Amino acid sequence: MNKHVILRVSLICMLSFCLFAACNNERPKMECPTFTELPDPTADTLSDWSNIPAGLHASLVSIDVKYRKSVAPQIETVKMTSLTGWKGERVSGQLLLWTAEDIKQAECTFSDFVSPSGKLPADIASTRFVRYVITDIFEPGCGYRKPEDFPSSLVPDMLDNLDCFDISAKTVRPVWLTINIPSDATPGVYKSELTVTARGQKAQTFEVELNVQNKTLPPATEWQYHLDLWQHPAAVARTQNLELWSDAHFEAMKPLYRMLADAGQKVITATVNKDPWVQTFDKYEDMITWTKNTDGTWVYDYTIFDKWVEFMMDLGINKMINCYSVIPWKSGIHYKDASTKEMVDVEVIPGTKVFEEMWTPFLKDFKKHLEEKGWLQITNIAMDERGPKEMKLTMDFLHKVAPELGVSLADNHKSYKEYPYIRDMSVSANAKVDSTDIQFRREKGLTTTYYVCCSDKFPNMFTCSELPEGVYAAWYCMAAGYDGFLRWAYNSWVENPLTDSRFVTWPAGDTYIVYPEARSSMRFERLIEGIQDAEKIRLLRKEFANNPDKLKTLDDEVAKFNTIEPARSYVDMIHQAKEVLNRLSE
Repeated sequence: MNKHVILRVSLICMLSFCLFAACNNERPKMECPTFTELPDPTADTLSDWSNIPAGLHASLVSIDVKYRKSVAPQIETVKMTSLTGWKGERVSGQLLLWTAEDIKQAECTFSDFVSPSGKLPADIASTRFVRYVITDIFEPGCGYRKPEDFPSSLVPDMLDNLDCFDISAKTVRPVWLTINIPSDATPGVYKSELTVTARGQKAQTFEVELNVQNKTLPPATEWQYHLDLWQHPAAVARTQNLELWSDAHFEAMKPLYRMLADAGQKVITATVNKDPWVQTFDKYEDMITWTKNTDGTWVYDYTIFDKWVEFMMDLGINKMINCYSVIPWKSGIHYKDASTKEMVDVEVIPGTKVFEEMWTPFLKDFKKHLEEKGWLQITNIAMDERGPKEMKLTMDFLHKVAPELGVSLADNHKSYKEYPYIRDMSVSANAKVDSTDIQFRREKGLTTTYYVCCSDKFPNMFTCSELPEGVYAAWYCMAAGYDGFLRWAYNSWVENPLTDSRFVTWPAGDTYIVYPEARSSMRFERLIEGIQDAEKIRLLRKEFANNPDKLKTLDDEVAKFNTIEPARSYVDMIHQAKEVLNRLSE
């Protein structure tokens, strides 16, 4: 054959392929490797998919709803959504994919956001495939539990950092949409095209409208909302198979705790001796090594403590250092005996001679070290749900030995009445603080927050909780007058956190709200949404100081959330409140 003919045939073939690919929006073929989720333990696997036509189906859906993995959706296809936010705010959406047959290489991409006044780049938006984990039920709340005694199910929660996903037949796969509105964006209404492709499937497009209001949310480091989610560094080392406190360990923690800083975290969780809780899958490992010399004197090695604190401060978390604990859940201290090189465990109970003999030299040395580092004024000796008798003995001791150190307490006994000078007080959600007490503490420069744990069904952030509860938690905070919110724990992971959120104590998901390798969750994103609402409320209250009508409208709406037992649908309350917030922001 003539070489010119061959060339023409080749060009025609290439052109035909290109046209075919363009018409079908085919993307370069790639593999989509990932871990396997656990089987669905419910009868949902019997769901009838026979009426679902062939191919990949998609629709925009509410971020309030969790969709079951094995149940064929019976929903109308929605092709457009509208999101509203301030400059500097993060807003979310949800896309649902489902199929009766195996689908390869599902991908979701945004185009640029375009308005008559300008353009925002496509990379302000991201799409993350939502993964399913095993959960159980709330009841009975706190207490040991055997998995076989509690109904389990698969729920969507983890946001995976994947470029593409293979979707199995007869399954649902949510996709979480995140848009970070630039702080310098020109206000206006922008439109972007969200395109869904898969191998051998026709491309599907959806319109995402972004209404950028002429208000600016400051960066998270400037938020006033006092967020305290307890960190667990040792869990990172175990799940990523890294040497504890190694350079590789700290490098692996950067993206995880940067996510926390970007949520407005204010507190560094540190330990001063033995595992303070003795209740987690991973121990809270030593940050300070105590050594007792042969002559009875003490030496304290702060190397890891300093490295940890400096690491967190570099990420922007620098308001407080809360050090656990002079009263751990199992009263004890361990130290290295210099003569034998062995670790020694000692029971140390408040009010005893050994308690005073062991804690006094440490606290005096610790104060000196903190002063040298410039951290004394932001460091608290922290305690978690200790009883009135222990508290009395310990508070008297601290006042005598280390009055310069602050105190932080997760309090379920109204200890703030007895000790009004506690610097960082967080009270149980069901033990509400009087507004006059909060105001008194605020005027003294003291922080008052509330917390939820295994005893609180609502509002909470278990994997079995409803998604809007994370938003309600912040509106409740603003309505009740608190300075912020505490929750254990940010990342105290269970044995297999990627697939099974259950633990031997407490409802599933109680021990963590994000996943290994800096994977966010639907719960965490909704928590951040609520915190952003709280900051917007604070800023609008300041703006409306000379506008009593608008201020009253805002305060009346916020006041509806001053309960953890809402009388009507709390989801409707949130939607209505957000409409008011958006209207007042125009």
